[in-house]
Amino acid sequence: MATLSVPLTKDLEEFIDSQVRLGKMENKAAVVRRALRLLAEQEAVAAVLKADQEPSVRGDLDRLAKKLG
Repeated sequence: MATLSVPLTKDLEEFIDSQVRLGKMENKAAVVRRALRLLAEQEAVAAVLKADQEPSVRGDLDRLAKKLG
């Protein structure tokens, strides 16, 4: 696992600290990892929504949605 040093604004640092202090996350690293996972999920959803607008793949996505639903 890589370690990354990132400068944060005071507001972001306070938010991270509050998540840990309130017991929502076990430590600061967990807060940042969760935030990055959520960002990755949002990007994936955006890619699917964009692909859904492409006529060539629309039918495939509709079939997939029916299988999942």
